[in-house]
Amino acid sequence: MNTQKSFSAIFTLLLSSLLLFSCGGGTENTNQTLSTGTWRAVIQTQGVEVPFNFEVSPVENGKYAITLINGEERLLADEVAPKGDSLYIQMHIFDASIRAKITSEGLTGTWSKDYVEDYILPFSATPNNETRFEVAAETSPEDFSGEWAITITKDDGKSYPALGIFEQNGQEISGTVMTNTGDYRYLVGNVSGKSLYLSTFDGEHAYLFKATKNDDETLKGEFFLGKTGYRTWEAKRDSTFSLSDSYTLTYLKEGYDKFDFTFKNMTGEDVSLSDPKYQGKVVLVQIFGTWCPNCMDETKYLAKWYEENKDRGVEIIALSFEQKNDYDYAKSRISRIQERIGAKYEFLFAGSSDNEEAAKSLPMLNAVVSFPTLIYVDKKGEVAKIHTGFSGPGTGSYYDKWVKEHNELVDGLLGQE
Repeated sequence: MNTQKSFSAIFTLLLSSLLLFSCGGGTENTNQTLSTGTWRAVIQTQGVEVPFNFEVSPVENGKYAITLINGEERLLADEVAPKGDSLYIQMHIFDASIRAKITSEGLTGTWSKDYVEDYILPFSATPNNETRFEVAAETSPEDFSGEWAITITKDDGKSYPALGIFEQNGQEISGTVMTNTGDYRYLVGNVSGKSLYLSTFDGEHAYLFKATKNDDETLKGEFFLGKTGYRTWEAKRDSTFSLSDSYTLTYLKEGYDKFDFTFKNMTGEDVSLSDPKYQGKVVLVQIFGTWCPNCMDETKYLAKWYEENKDRGVEIIALSFEQKNDYDYAKSRISRIQERIGAKYEFLFAGSSDNEEAAKSLPMLNAVVSFPTLIYVDKKGEVAKIHTGFSGPGTGSYYDKWVKEHNELVDGLLGQE
Protein backbone atom coordinates (compact mmCIF):
# COMPACT_ATOMS: atom_id res chain seq x y z
CA MET A 1 0.00 0.00 0.00
CA ASN A 2 1.23 3.53 -0.79
CA THR A 3 2.37 5.08 2.53
CA GLN A 4 1.36 8.60 1.54
CA LYS A 5 -2.13 7.49 0.49
CA SER A 6 -2.46 5.43 3.68
CA PHE A 7 -1.54 8.42 5.84
CA SER A 8 -3.95 10.62 3.87
CA ALA A 9 -6.80 8.14 4.36
CA ILE A 10 -6.15 7.89 8.10
CA PHE A 11 -5.98 11.68 8.41
CA THR A 12 -9.27 12.09 6.51
CA LEU A 13 -10.98 9.51 8.72
CA LEU A 14 -9.68 11.17 11.88
CA LEU A 15 -10.74 14.61 10.67
CA SER A 16 -14.25 13.34 9.84
CA SER A 17 -14.51 11.80 13.29
CA LEU A 18 -13.42 15.03 14.96
CA LEU A 19 -15.91 17.06 12.94
CA LEU A 20 -18.75 14.70 13.84
CA PHE A 21 -18.10 14.37 17.54
CA SER A 22 -16.05 17.42 18.52
CA CYS A 23 -17.14 18.81 21.88
CA GLY A 24 -15.16 22.02 22.05
CA GLY A 25 -12.37 20.99 24.40
CA GLY A 26 -12.52 20.72 28.19
CA THR A 27 -12.56 17.25 29.73
CA GLU A 28 -14.61 15.76 26.88
CA ASN A 29 -13.04 13.08 24.70
CA THR A 30 -13.17 14.47 21.16
CA ASN A 31 -11.89 11.22 19.63
CA GLN A 32 -14.53 8.93 21.10
CA THR A 33 -17.07 7.42 18.75
CA LEU A 34 -20.72 6.79 19.56
CA SER A 35 -21.14 3.35 21.11
CA THR A 36 -23.60 1.08 19.36
CA GLY A 37 -26.18 -0.90 21.34
CA THR A 38 -28.76 0.04 23.96
CA TRP A 39 -28.46 3.26 25.97
CA ARG A 40 -30.23 4.61 29.05
CA ALA A 41 -31.22 8.27 28.80
CA VAL A 42 -32.90 10.74 31.14
CA ILE A 43 -34.66 14.04 30.63
CA GLN A 44 -34.64 16.26 33.70
CA THR A 45 -37.81 18.22 34.41
CA GLN A 46 -39.65 19.63 37.41
CA GLY A 47 -37.11 18.14 39.82
CA VAL A 48 -37.51 14.58 38.49
CA GLU A 49 -35.90 12.41 35.83
CA VAL A 50 -37.87 10.86 32.97
CA PRO A 51 -35.85 7.83 31.85
CA PHE A 52 -36.06 6.10 28.49
CA ASN A 53 -34.00 3.78 26.34
CA PHE A 54 -32.73 4.01 22.81
CA GLU A 55 -30.58 1.92 20.52
CA VAL A 56 -27.70 3.21 18.43
CA SER A 57 -26.97 1.36 15.20
CA PRO A 58 -24.48 2.20 12.44
CA VAL A 59 -25.66 3.16 8.96
CA GLU A 60 -23.76 4.02 5.81
CA ASN A 61 -20.90 6.51 5.63
CA GLY A 62 -20.01 6.34 9.32
CA LYS A 63 -23.36 7.76 10.43
CA TYR A 64 -25.75 6.43 13.04
CA ALA A 65 -29.46 5.80 13.50
CA ILE A 66 -31.25 6.17 16.83
CA THR A 67 -34.26 4.00 17.70
CA LEU A 68 -36.40 5.07 20.65
CA ILE A 69 -37.58 2.09 22.72
CA ASN A 70 -40.80 2.05 24.74
CA GLY A 71 -41.74 -1.55 25.47
CA GLU A 72 -42.76 -3.11 22.15
CA GLU A 73 -42.58 0.23 20.34
CA ARG A 74 -39.65 1.18 18.12
CA LEU A 75 -39.47 4.72 16.72
CA LEU A 76 -36.67 5.33 14.25
CA ALA A 77 -34.80 8.64 14.31
CA ASP A 78 -32.33 8.11 11.48
CA GLU A 79 -31.37 11.75 10.98
CA VAL A 80 -28.34 12.02 13.23
CA ALA A 81 -25.90 14.74 12.24
CA PRO A 82 -23.35 17.23 13.59
CA LYS A 83 -24.54 20.77 14.17
CA GLY A 84 -21.79 23.08 15.31
CA ASP A 85 -20.05 21.27 18.15
CA SER A 86 -23.07 19.09 18.92
CA LEU A 87 -24.67 15.89 17.79
CA TYR A 88 -28.12 16.75 16.40
CA ILE A 89 -30.88 14.11 16.48
CA GLN A 90 -34.16 14.92 14.73
CA MET A 91 -37.13 13.27 16.47
CA HIS A 92 -38.49 11.40 13.41
CA ILE A 93 -41.86 13.04 12.44
CA PHE A 94 -41.93 15.64 15.24
CA ASP A 95 -40.59 19.18 15.29
CA ALA A 96 -38.37 18.30 18.24
CA SER A 97 -34.72 17.39 18.62
CA ILE A 98 -31.87 16.35 20.88
CA ARG A 99 -28.61 18.28 20.77
CA ALA A 100 -25.84 16.59 22.68
CA LYS A 101 -22.09 16.46 23.08
CA ILE A 102 -20.27 13.16 23.22
CA THR A 103 -18.12 12.66 26.31
CA SER A 104 -16.17 9.81 27.85
CA GLU A 105 -19.31 8.92 29.87
CA GLY A 106 -21.83 9.13 27.04
CA LEU A 107 -23.98 12.03 25.85
CA THR A 108 -24.96 15.26 27.54
CA GLY A 109 -27.11 18.05 26.12
CA THR A 110 -30.73 19.09 25.72
CA TRP A 111 -34.06 17.96 24.33
CA SER A 112 -36.23 20.69 22.85
CA LYS A 113 -39.57 21.20 21.16
CA ASP A 114 -38.34 23.41 18.35
CA TYR A 115 -41.72 25.01 17.61
CA VAL A 116 -42.03 26.33 21.18
CA GLU A 117 -39.95 29.23 22.43
CA ASP A 118 -37.70 28.22 25.34
CA TYR A 119 -38.96 24.63 25.56
CA ILE A 120 -35.57 23.12 26.42
CA LEU A 121 -34.80 20.44 29.01
CA PRO A 122 -31.50 18.82 30.11
CA PHE A 123 -30.73 15.43 28.55
CA SER A 124 -28.03 12.86 29.25
CA ALA A 125 -27.40 9.25 28.27
CA THR A 126 -25.04 6.39 29.06
CA PRO A 127 -24.20 3.46 26.74
CA ASN A 128 -24.51 -0.28 27.38
CA ASN A 129 -27.38 0.19 29.81
CA GLU A 130 -30.85 -1.36 29.35
CA THR A 131 -32.09 -0.21 32.76
CA ARG A 132 -35.27 1.90 32.85
CA PHE A 133 -35.58 2.95 36.50
CA GLU A 134 -32.67 2.27 38.81
CA VAL A 135 -34.36 0.44 41.70
CA ALA A 136 -32.97 -1.92 44.33
CA ALA A 137 -33.49 -5.66 43.82
CA GLU A 138 -36.70 -6.94 45.43
CA THR A 139 -37.58 -10.52 46.28
CA SER A 140 -41.31 -9.81 46.56
CA PRO A 141 -42.39 -6.56 44.86
CA GLU A 142 -46.03 -5.49 45.18
CA ASP A 143 -48.40 -6.58 42.40
CA PHE A 144 -49.64 -3.71 40.20
CA SER A 145 -50.91 -5.82 37.29
CA GLY A 146 -54.49 -5.64 36.01
CA GLU A 147 -56.95 -2.88 35.19
CA TRP A 148 -57.31 0.21 37.37
CA ALA A 149 -59.98 2.90 37.58
CA ILE A 150 -58.01 6.13 37.75
CA THR A 151 -58.88 9.72 38.61
CA ILE A 152 -56.36 12.29 37.37
CA THR A 153 -56.51 15.78 38.91
CA LYS A 154 -55.09 18.94 37.35
CA ASP A 155 -53.58 21.95 39.13
CA ASP A 156 -56.91 23.78 38.95
CA GLY A 157 -58.64 20.98 40.84
CA LYS A 158 -60.53 19.66 37.81
CA SER A 159 -60.30 15.91 37.35
CA TYR A 160 -60.91 13.40 34.58
CA PRO A 161 -61.26 9.61 34.50
CA ALA A 162 -58.71 7.22 33.08
CA LEU A 163 -58.15 3.49 32.77
CA GLY A 164 -54.80 1.94 33.68
CA ILE A 165 -53.81 -1.36 32.06
CA PHE A 166 -50.64 -2.88 33.46
CA GLU A 167 -48.73 -6.14 32.96
CA GLN A 168 -46.03 -7.02 35.47
CA ASN A 169 -43.20 -9.54 35.50
CA GLY A 170 -41.31 -9.32 38.76
CA GLN A 171 -39.96 -5.78 39.00
CA GLU A 172 -40.64 -5.00 35.35
CA ILE A 173 -43.97 -3.46 34.38
CA SER A 174 -45.53 -2.09 31.19
CA GLY A 175 -48.90 -0.96 29.89
CA THR A 176 -50.71 2.29 29.30
CA VAL A 177 -53.20 4.78 30.71
CA MET A 178 -56.28 5.50 28.60
CA THR A 179 -58.52 8.57 28.80
CA ASN A 180 -61.69 9.59 26.98
CA THR A 181 -59.59 11.43 24.39
CA GLY A 182 -56.73 8.98 23.83
CA ASP A 183 -54.05 6.96 25.58
CA TYR A 184 -50.67 7.91 27.00
CA ARG A 185 -49.17 5.30 24.69
CA TYR A 186 -46.49 2.77 25.65
CA LEU A 187 -45.52 3.09 29.31
CA VAL A 188 -42.58 1.08 30.64
CA GLY A 189 -41.06 0.92 34.08
CA ASN A 190 -40.28 -0.83 37.31
CA VAL A 191 -41.74 -1.72 40.68
CA SER A 192 -39.80 -1.30 43.92
CA GLY A 193 -41.63 -2.50 47.00
CA LYS A 194 -44.86 -0.52 47.16
CA SER A 195 -43.69 2.02 44.56
CA LEU A 196 -44.57 2.10 40.86
CA TYR A 197 -42.59 3.97 38.19
CA LEU A 198 -43.62 4.27 34.52
CA SER A 199 -42.30 6.50 31.75
CA THR A 200 -42.44 7.08 28.01
CA PHE A 201 -40.56 9.25 25.54
CA ASP A 202 -41.63 9.34 21.91
CA GLY A 203 -39.70 12.41 20.81
CA GLU A 204 -42.63 14.77 21.39
CA HIS A 205 -43.80 13.77 24.88
CA ALA A 206 -41.82 12.94 28.01
CA TYR A 207 -44.17 11.45 30.64
CA LEU A 208 -43.51 10.08 34.11
CA PHE A 209 -46.02 8.28 36.34
CA LYS A 210 -45.14 7.60 39.98
CA ALA A 211 -47.40 5.96 42.58
CA THR A 212 -47.42 4.24 45.93
CA LYS A 213 -49.74 1.41 46.91
CA ASN A 214 -51.66 2.09 50.13
CA ASP A 215 -52.65 -0.49 52.75
CA ASP A 216 -56.17 -0.61 51.27
CA GLU A 217 -54.68 -1.60 47.86
CA THR A 218 -55.43 1.79 46.28
CA LEU A 219 -52.79 3.86 44.48
CA LYS A 220 -51.84 7.48 44.99
CA GLY A 221 -49.29 9.18 42.81
CA GLU A 222 -47.98 11.97 40.60
CA PHE A 223 -47.94 12.46 36.83
CA PHE A 224 -45.32 14.72 35.22
CA LEU A 225 -45.93 15.91 31.64
CA GLY A 226 -42.93 17.50 29.99
CA LYS A 227 -41.62 20.86 31.10
CA THR A 228 -44.50 22.19 33.20
CA GLY A 229 -47.44 19.78 33.19
CA TYR A 230 -48.25 18.23 36.54
CA ARG A 231 -51.14 16.11 37.83
CA THR A 232 -51.93 13.95 40.80
CA TRP A 233 -53.72 10.64 40.45
CA GLU A 234 -55.49 8.00 42.47
CA ALA A 235 -56.55 4.52 41.42
CA LYS A 236 -58.28 1.37 42.56
CA ARG A 237 -58.19 -2.00 40.84
CA ASP A 238 -61.45 -2.46 38.88
CA SER A 239 -61.80 -4.83 35.93
CA THR A 240 -65.37 -3.58 35.25
CA PHE A 241 -64.47 0.10 34.84
CA SER A 242 -65.02 1.65 31.41
CA LEU A 243 -64.57 5.07 29.86
CA SER A 244 -67.19 7.06 27.94
CA ASP A 245 -68.43 5.86 24.56
CA SER A 246 -66.00 7.40 22.05
CA TYR A 247 -68.82 7.78 19.49
CA THR A 248 -70.87 10.15 21.70
CA LEU A 249 -68.39 12.92 22.59
CA THR A 250 -68.32 14.81 19.28
CA TYR A 251 -71.46 15.43 17.23
CA LEU A 252 -73.16 17.82 14.80
CA LYS A 253 -74.80 20.81 16.42
CA GLU A 254 -78.55 21.17 16.26
CA GLY A 255 -79.51 22.83 12.99
CA TYR A 256 -76.70 21.24 10.98
CA ASP A 257 -77.37 18.17 8.86
CA LYS A 258 -74.22 18.32 6.74
CA PHE A 259 -70.50 18.39 7.41
CA ASP A 260 -68.40 20.41 4.97
CA PHE A 261 -65.28 22.57 4.81
CA THR A 262 -62.86 24.21 2.40
CA PHE A 263 -59.13 24.22 3.16
CA LYS A 264 -55.94 24.27 1.10
CA ASN A 265 -54.07 21.09 0.23
CA MET A 266 -50.30 20.73 -0.09
CA THR A 267 -50.26 22.25 -3.58
CA GLY A 268 -52.25 25.30 -2.46
CA GLU A 269 -55.54 24.24 -4.04
CA ASP A 270 -58.86 24.58 -2.22
CA VAL A 271 -60.42 21.22 -1.38
CA SER A 272 -63.97 20.66 -0.12
CA LEU A 273 -65.84 17.59 1.01
CA SER A 274 -68.47 18.61 -1.57
CA ASP A 275 -65.98 18.30 -4.47
CA PRO A 276 -66.96 15.82 -7.23
CA LYS A 277 -64.10 13.50 -6.23
CA TYR A 278 -65.86 12.64 -2.99
CA GLN A 279 -69.44 12.32 -4.22
CA GLY A 280 -70.96 8.87 -3.90
CA LYS A 281 -68.05 7.63 -1.79
CA VAL A 282 -67.54 6.81 1.86
CA VAL A 283 -65.20 9.50 3.19
CA LEU A 284 -63.25 9.44 6.44
CA VAL A 285 -62.32 12.91 7.70
CA GLN A 286 -59.43 12.83 10.14
CA ILE A 287 -59.00 15.76 12.53
CA PHE A 288 -55.30 15.58 13.09
CA GLY A 289 -52.00 17.32 13.96
CA THR A 290 -48.42 16.41 13.12
CA TRP A 291 -47.40 17.24 16.71
CA CYS A 292 -49.79 14.64 18.18
CA PRO A 293 -48.43 11.11 18.97
CA ASN A 294 -51.95 9.63 19.09
CA CYS A 295 -52.50 11.11 15.63
CA MET A 296 -49.27 9.45 14.53
CA ASP A 297 -50.62 6.09 15.71
CA GLU A 298 -53.93 6.58 13.93
CA THR A 299 -52.21 7.79 10.75
CA LYS A 300 -49.95 4.72 10.68
CA TYR A 301 -53.05 2.55 10.74
CA LEU A 302 -55.02 4.61 8.21
CA ALA A 303 -52.10 4.88 5.76
CA LYS A 304 -51.86 1.11 5.42
CA TRP A 305 -55.64 0.65 5.55
CA TYR A 306 -56.18 3.21 2.77
CA GLU A 307 -53.79 1.45 0.42
CA GLU A 308 -55.69 -1.79 0.99
CA ASN A 309 -59.20 -0.26 0.63
CA LYS A 310 -59.00 2.79 -1.66
CA ASP A 311 -60.31 0.86 -4.66
CA ARG A 312 -63.53 0.04 -2.79
CA GLY A 313 -64.92 3.58 -3.05
CA VAL A 314 -63.31 5.01 0.09
CA GLU A 315 -61.42 8.28 0.53
CA ILE A 316 -59.64 9.88 3.49
CA ILE A 317 -59.12 13.60 4.06
CA ALA A 318 -56.89 14.72 6.93
CA LEU A 319 -57.56 18.18 8.34
CA SER A 320 -54.28 19.23 9.90
CA PHE A 321 -54.37 21.67 12.82
CA GLU A 322 -50.85 22.79 13.61
CA GLN A 323 -48.95 24.47 16.45
CA LYS A 324 -48.16 27.39 14.16
CA ASN A 325 -50.99 28.95 12.16
CA ASP A 326 -48.76 29.23 9.10
CA TYR A 327 -49.31 27.43 5.80
CA ASP A 328 -45.63 27.05 4.86
CA TYR A 329 -44.73 25.66 8.30
CA ALA A 330 -47.71 23.31 8.20
CA LYS A 331 -46.79 22.12 4.71
CA SER A 332 -43.27 21.22 5.83
CA ARG A 333 -44.56 19.22 8.81
CA ILE A 334 -47.35 17.49 6.85
CA SER A 335 -45.02 16.59 3.98
CA ARG A 336 -42.68 15.02 6.50
CA ILE A 337 -45.32 12.79 8.07
CA GLN A 338 -46.62 11.80 4.62
CA GLU A 339 -43.13 10.73 3.60
CA ARG A 340 -42.14 9.03 6.85
CA ILE A 341 -45.41 7.14 7.37
CA GLY A 342 -46.35 6.67 3.72
CA ALA A 343 -49.77 8.31 4.03
CA LYS A 344 -50.98 8.84 0.44
CA TYR A 345 -54.41 10.30 1.09
CA GLU A 346 -55.29 14.01 0.96
CA PHE A 347 -53.97 16.35 3.67
CA LEU A 348 -55.30 19.87 4.15
CA PHE A 349 -54.05 22.65 6.41
CA ALA A 350 -57.02 23.67 8.56
CA GLY A 351 -55.50 26.16 11.01
CA SER A 352 -54.35 26.43 14.61
CA SER A 353 -54.27 23.44 16.96
CA ASP A 354 -55.88 25.45 19.75
CA ASN A 355 -59.12 23.57 20.45
CA GLU A 356 -61.29 26.69 20.46
CA GLU A 357 -59.74 28.03 17.25
CA ALA A 358 -60.08 24.61 15.61
CA ALA A 359 -63.76 24.53 16.57
CA LYS A 360 -64.29 27.88 14.82
CA SER A 361 -62.97 26.29 11.62
CA LEU A 362 -65.59 23.54 11.90
CA PRO A 363 -68.64 25.37 13.30
CA MET A 364 -71.01 22.46 12.65
CA LEU A 365 -69.33 20.41 15.42
CA ASN A 366 -70.21 20.82 19.08
CA ALA A 367 -66.46 21.08 19.78
CA VAL A 368 -63.08 19.79 18.73
CA VAL A 369 -62.71 17.58 21.77
CA SER A 370 -59.62 15.64 20.81
CA PHE A 371 -56.81 15.21 18.35
CA PRO A 372 -57.35 12.86 16.62
CA THR A 373 -61.06 12.63 15.81
CA LEU A 374 -62.35 10.51 12.92
CA ILE A 375 -65.58 11.45 11.11
CA TYR A 376 -67.32 8.80 8.99
CA VAL A 377 -69.31 10.29 6.10
CA ASP A 378 -71.59 8.01 4.09
CA LYS A 379 -72.11 7.95 0.32
CA LYS A 380 -74.92 10.50 0.58
CA GLY A 381 -72.58 12.98 2.29
CA GLU A 382 -74.19 12.54 5.70
CA VAL A 383 -72.27 12.01 8.92
CA ALA A 384 -72.76 8.42 10.08
CA LYS A 385 -70.44 8.31 13.10
CA ILE A 386 -67.80 10.43 14.82
CA HIS A 387 -65.08 8.70 16.83
CA THR A 388 -63.28 10.92 19.34
CA GLY A 389 -59.69 10.14 20.36
CA PHE A 390 -57.74 7.03 19.55
CA SER A 391 -56.80 3.92 21.49
CA GLY A 392 -53.49 3.02 19.89
CA PRO A 393 -51.61 -0.27 19.66
CA GLY A 394 -50.22 0.26 23.15
CA THR A 395 -53.71 -0.46 24.53
CA GLY A 396 -53.72 -4.05 23.24
CA SER A 397 -57.23 -5.48 23.13
CA TYR A 398 -58.81 -2.01 23.10
CA TYR A 399 -56.94 -1.22 19.90
CA ASP A 400 -58.00 -4.55 18.39
CA LYS A 401 -61.60 -3.77 19.31
CA TRP A 402 -61.46 -0.40 17.54
CA VAL A 403 -59.94 -1.93 14.40
CA LYS A 404 -62.80 -4.44 14.28
CA GLU A 405 -65.42 -1.71 14.81
CA HIS A 406 -63.81 0.50 12.17
CA ASN A 407 -63.84 -2.18 9.50
CA GLU A 408 -67.39 -3.25 10.27
CA LEU A 409 -68.57 0.36 10.16
CA VAL A 410 -66.94 1.09 6.81
CA ASP A 411 -68.18 -2.22 5.35
CA GLY A 412 -71.70 -1.29 6.42
CA LEU A 413 -71.46 2.18 4.85
CA LEU A 414 -70.11 0.75 1.60
CA GLY A 415 -73.01 -1.68 1.49
CA GLN A 416 -75.60 1.09 1.60
CA GLU A 417 -77.27 2.23 -1.64
